[in-house]
Amino acid sequence: MDRQFELIVTIVGRGFSDLVMDAARKAGASGGTILHGRGTGVHEAAQFFGVAIQPEKELVLILTRARERRAIMAAIAEGAQLDRQGRGLIFSLPVDEVAGIVHLLDENSAGTPE
Repeated sequence: MDRQFELIVTIVGRGFSDLVMDAARKAGASGGTILHGRGTGVHEAAQFFGVAIQPEKELVLILTRARERRAIMAAIAEGAQLDRQGRGLIFSLPVDEVAGIVHLLDENSAGTPE
């Protein structure tokens, strides 16, 4: 199946989502959604007076055309310095169907993705 869209998921520490979005926009992304969360991994917990503190995280979700995914992911990885330990991670997921993304649909396709 030839998928036309991909979802790029980037997880970074709180306050770093602007770096992710700036890099993504420069590579052609039209926008994204930022969700707030907290880490629970083995390397995430820190102790503060005996209480486990889970670091705040930001998840950046970017829906993009499949053909643009690789360039956007590379730009994010470089811009957010994801090659450095503890800076975050990025991955993509295939998207089977979409609706509501009029700005990514071809005007001549009568509501179907390009």
